[in-house]
Amino acid sequence: MSPFTQSNNPLCHLSVAISSALLLCCLPTICTAETVPNSTKVQTATDNSNIEHIGIVSKRMPFRGDVPLSALPQSVAVISADTLNEQGITDFQNTIDLASGISRQNTLGGLWDSFAIRGFAGGENLPGGYLINGYSAGRGYSGRRDTVNIQSIEILKGPGSALYGRSEPGGTINIITKKPQFSPAGYVQISAGSYDHYRAEADYTNAINDKLAFRVNGAYEDNGSFRDTIHSTKWFFSPSIDFVINDRTKLSYELELLDQKIPFDRGVVVQNNNFEQVNPLSFYGEPADGPMHVQAIGHQLTLIHELANNWQLLTGVGYRDSSLEGYSSEAELSVSRQLLYQDKTTLSRQRRWRDYDAKDLSARIELSGTFQAGVKNHILMGTDGYHYQLDSFLKRWRVPPGDDTYSIDINAPVYGQTPPSLPVSNDDHEKQRAFGIYLQDQLDLAPEWKMLLGMRFDHFEQRIANSLTGGVTHQTQNTVNPRAGLVFQADDNLSLYVSYAEGFRPNSGTNVNGIPFDPENSKSWETGTKFAFFDNNVIGTLALFRAEKSNILAADPVNTGYTAALGKARSSGIELDLNAWLSDNTQLALAYAYTEAETENDVINPDWGVNIPAGSRLVNIPKHKLNLTLTQDFELFSNNTKAGINATYVDKRLGDSVSPDYELPEYTLVRIFATQQIGQHWQVNASLNNLLDKKCFVSSYAALWTQPGEPRTATISVKYTF
Repeated sequence: MSPFTQSNNPLCHLSVAISSALLLCCLPTICTAETVPNSTKVQTATDNSNIEHIGIVSKRMPFRGDVPLSALPQSVAVISADTLNEQGITDFQNTIDLASGISRQNTLGGLWDSFAIRGFAGGENLPGGYLINGYSAGRGYSGRRDTVNIQSIEILKGPGSALYGRSEPGGTINIITKKPQFSPAGYVQISAGSYDHYRAEADYTNAINDKLAFRVNGAYEDNGSFRDTIHSTKWFFSPSIDFVINDRTKLSYELELLDQKIPFDRGVVVQNNNFEQVNPLSFYGEPADGPMHVQAIGHQLTLIHELANNWQLLTGVGYRDSSLEGYSSEAELSVSRQLLYQDKTTLSRQRRWRDYDAKDLSARIELSGTFQAGVKNHILMGTDGYHYQLDSFLKRWRVPPGDDTYSIDINAPVYGQTPPSLPVSNDDHEKQRAFGIYLQDQLDLAPEWKMLLGMRFDHFEQRIANSLTGGVTHQTQNTVNPRAGLVFQADDNLSLYVSYAEGFRPNSGTNVNGIPFDPENSKSWETGTKFAFFDNNVIGTLALFRAEKSNILAADPVNTGYTAALGKARSSGIELDLNAWLSDNTQLALAYAYTEAETENDVINPDWGVNIPAGSRLVNIPKHKLNLTLTQDFELFSNNTKAGINATYVDKRLGDSVSPDYELPEYTLVRIFATQQIGQHWQVNASLNNLLDKKCFVSSYAALWTQPGEPRTATISVKYTF
């Protein structure tokens, strides 16, 4: 039986939400007989593939309207495709080191992307949430995201939840994909690197006629690893098409296909905080388990229509279907079941079979524009909704206490043991549906002063059915979250801002009385300055922030075995993002963050029943993180050349939420890279990562589940553009 009645069908629900937005869109008087000059002009630019960009001008992005990034009262960092290409970065996870305030979280050996912004990461066992062209791509299991179709990455930090909805208070990442163009261009690139890394990628765009343009890009990887027995493959394919209906209207469709196979890898074992004795190469799973298989398909259909008086209507639908399936053998964390704590060499393991399937349907309609009513108003209003379904089937075997069955020697792993049979552990079916309505107005109070006011209403429903017990939980939540900001633009080169927002994130499950948990509530503040000095040769943002989150799930201190929404956490710090042109050919980029992220009250960990006192640090969050990139353009053999060096420093971090003594050591990684143009069509790229071959540990869930970083690796690629 369907969990919802027919009248609550998700498609019907989204239709109602969109209809509500259409009613909102009619409120301002914007449609007049007067027409504006053709707003679908053509522009050209160059991206990392030397592909010319020609298309409808649309400076507005979802959730932003016609307000430029420089005028928003929040810190925003943008990573361009040029930067990714120059530094030889081909997956999204490795881009996060380039921006301030973002830290790596557990990726399960490269199974998915995971990160925290300003100390808040969401679930430790879930991928990081991000947007693709304004549509959610973080729900479900979409593997490691490739960069071949990324045009830019916007990191929208701090108080923006009144628009984005259902997000962490640290911020949101929005990935902008490459779009079809009306001039033929493309490239083919092949790469090879250390540890049997091989990659091929291609990108091509052209016009079909004067109304239709298409783009096709994709990549294939065959990867070895510095980790013993690990081998992975991935292919990614993304065709897209633009249909210019008329000079005011454009319809766009994008398809994404991904197939990824990689073994489930919990990492290495660290005993007594002795990282020097750890062998980063050792794999403690079972090669015979084979890879975890991730498959994902994504659709986006977007319509942009230019209305009168420079108003714009943006509407669209996104759908993602993803799955994760496979066996894993993992170190047992329970002290009573783990022989390693007794003899220091025998690692007890558990075994699992995961079969997870997710379907995510979302839709949005948004109207933006300006009108004069005493002062100039930049209006942004819209509604969005989604229906999400997750089916989680898990088989799990755990070793009995004191038993050495299916264990492995950490000093000399021997594989090929007979796997134990797996009883069914979980068979859950979760359905979520939600819709939100948002309204924002940025007022130009005076040439120097701008004020932003926003509000978002969200309705959320969730149903979880357990096929093993027959139990069903259901919850419904409504919340209203405001947003406010003030910008003082002293001149064209300096602005000061302050902003505040509230947000929420749903909690799953019910308490001891069967009552659904209240959602996580958040409050965030930010103040800062955006500057451009020395004839725009030094530009940047300096921000101070603070965020608080409540109703985090913790163990119920009164009712053993149950959970309660009792936890609180806070994060505060300072960030600096700066770009400086030291000369016409020399550029320096700096991204620094100081982050204090900790619990605000005493809670009991719901998984292990361990008390976590107030003031305990949040896992995998460094206090200090610094990234420096120096690039130099010059001419070599009568051709353009670019070379650079990048250094990333990451401070020590807490490695286990229930073990305050377990700390990951600090590390500094250096990367050098170069790009050499050869004639008109050929280009050679080379990079050397971890130049000094430093041992590092990038993230951790526990001392027995710690992820080591790569040693020194070299990659070279050859690109042909046409």
